[in-house]
Amino acid sequence: MPDPIFAEPRLAAVYDPLDPDRSDLDAYETIVADELGARSVLDVGCGTGTFALRLASRGLDVTGLDPAAASVQVARSKAGADDVRWIVGTVDDLPSLQVDAATMTANVAQVFLEDHEWHATLDAIRRALRPGGTLVFEARRPEARAWEGWTKQATHQVVEVPGHGLVEDWVEVTQVDGELVTFESPTIFHADGARFESTSTLRFRSRPASEESLRHCGLDVLDVRDHAYAPGRAWLYLAGRA
Repeated sequence: MPDPIFAEPRLAAVYDPLDPDRSDLDAYETIVADELGARSVLDVGCGTGTFALRLASRGLDVTGLDPAAASVQVARSKAGADDVRWIVGTVDDLPSLQVDAATMTANVAQVFLEDHEWHATLDAIRRALRPGGTLVFEARRPEARAWEGWTKQATHQVVEVPGHGLVEDWVEVTQVDGELVTFESPTIFHADGARFESTSTLRFRSRPASEESLRHCGLDVLDVRDHAYAPGRAWLYLAGRA
């Protein structure tokens, strides 16, 4: 099931204005388009389509996949959207593909809490990659304990969103249970007082555990890099289909 923050149409509509800095995608674009020279890409968890559209604007054949219909609808409304193949669903809904690269940006790789669903996702991505294709994804380093900064005091904001008025939101951790971190993300529309609650959980796997899961699913660990967007706080994994 998609996270409520991405599945509710009003929340999907303000997602980009509330989080406008997507410089985290720069490294992905450089790796996929320049370093790997990929011509076809599967973007798993494409959300509102920001990265898929960046790649499509460079002439790549892009498939964007996300279970949140509201987020994909926002993506489809953007300039250049006709150049991307959009699919609402999970990896179980993928057609037969043979792409040069697959990506899971931001927190996508950490939303799979159970090993069986994480492995099923990796298996499906491996099948969608052509021989020699590469999966690129990131995961926060648990030893950095990023969640300690997810407090209302540190994250609270009120943003003027065109067409929606003032929108208020914040992030606040409610539980840490081993590798699982649960947090709330309320969003309040000042124009009519509507308040939407969203509770999410991310799994913070260690680097050895992440690498083992890749090998378990038949993917070779090609490289693990410090994420330039979050140095010392996140890894970028490159894994290949032999």
